[in-house]
Amino acid sequence: MSAFGARLRDALLAGRREGRRGVGAPALRRSDGYEFSELREYVEGDDPRRIDWAATARAGSLQTRVILEDRSLLLAVALDASQSMQLGRTRSNYDLACETATLWYGAAIDDDRCARLGAEPLVLRDVRGRAGARACALRREPAGTPFGDALRLALATLGRGARVLVISDFFELDAQSALLRACVARFDVTTLFARDPWHAGLPLGGFVALRDAETGENARVYVDKRGRERFARAVAARERDVVEALRRTGARVGMLDEDAGPLRALAQTFGL
Repeated sequence: MSAFGARLRDALLAGRREGRRGVGAPALRRSDGYEFSELREYVEGDDPRRIDWAATARAGSLQTRVILEDRSLLLAVALDASQSMQLGRTRSNYDLACETATLWYGAAIDDDRCARLGAEPLVLRDVRGRAGARACALRREPAGTPFGDALRLALATLGRGARVLVISDFFELDAQSALLRACVARFDVTTLFARDPWHAGLPLGGFVALRDAETGENARVYVDKRGRERFARAVAARERDVVEALRRTGARVGMLDEDAGPLRALAQTFGL
């Protein structure tokens, strides 16, 4: 586990929010702790520090010490793969979201479970720890997958108390707010708002051809200095509205953009 993954895991374990539902009750887990439980055969994803070499020599195969700790994690990710998320300057918002998901799964160890929600659910129950994290991190949703489907699958497949990372540009937040509120009521939800790739300024001037990312419709428009200023104001106003709406759901809220990058986005959101 990376140093950041360890810090993120600690933050998620300590992430009870007073007055919020959805974090769930702690459960016994098998991982780093103090009370010895049993020996079992090593499986991919186990912490190699838990290998018992004396037992391994006797058994002829790698044996792992199983330790009881107070809580386990179910780490889940729901990414928006709609067409608007496929846009970006040097890499798309969806690619940034996938990189962030990999960091999120980096918090998994030993018997922690992982899930990925998209066009179909990937909920790993028998493959745990780092092996499960790698399998979920490699999943990519088909472009154009309706984001509401991922939130519905989360509600249908995840147990109470799951730590769920939600990343979207939230262009359809009004239609999805009820689903998001339902997720917050059941899970510990962290939302990252994928910012407009050109929020810092529209690098266009004169007559330009534009294509609507969602519908594919093309238009030819004239962009001047005043138009760029109106665009900047509209983007800033929308960001304020979306962040405030996300906070009203009770979710943890952060911002994701190419300049800051995924690591800083999660670190700032959790104060790491």
